Amino acid sequence: MRILIDPQRIKPRVVEQVGEILMDGGIIVYPTDTVYALGCIVSNKHGLERISRIKASNKPKSVIFSDIKMVCDYAKMDNEAYRLMRLIFPGPYTVILPATKNVPKLLQSKRKSIGVRIPDHWFCRSLVEKVGEPIITTSVPLADDRIHIDPVEIEAHLGQQVDAIVDSGILPDIPSTVISLEEDTPRIVRYGLGPTDLFEIEGAGP
Repeated sequence: MRILIDPQRIKPRVVEQVGEILMDGGIIVYPTDTVYALGCIVSNKHGLERISRIKASNKPKSVIFSDIKMVCDYAKMDNEAYRLMRLIFPGPYTVILPATKNVPKLLQSKRKSIGVRIPDHWFCRSLVEKVGEPIITTSVPLADDRIHIDPVEIEAHLGQQVDAIVDSGILPDIPSTVISLEEDTPRIVRYGLGPTDLFEIEGAGP
């Protein structure tokens, strides 16, 4: 099932519809402020397993939140991390932080960390508020990198494996910039969307 949304216009009925799918145990493809993502609510163990099978990988997956206050329940942050997150969120960044015990092991890296996102997209944040808990975000696993920017082609490839595809039109094929805050000095893990000259940061190289 493909559900159309306007990226510039908030539609509470669509949020309600998709939120019910997630709370009923479903998994979805949905738009972010970067690329399309696969997701389910973090408490949905079966959904996490379904996503891992689709991805053919058990690698750690990031999580989207509606605001920084919600992040505190799932990730450990000091004052500097909080300051940096207030500067860049909402926006096209993923911040890696030490995970709390509330994070399922399937989502954690070997370092017991978690990727945190607060996208600059009304649908993502409204959906998290609707379901009342964070939502998994991981890239759509298609062999042709060009395809995953187009929800129609995603539906042709994954339509039988997910419960809904939220169509926000063609998206740019650029992922988020990933910043690790696991150590004292911030470190860029991956360059993507989002400027990095907003803050002093130790780069890993493009």
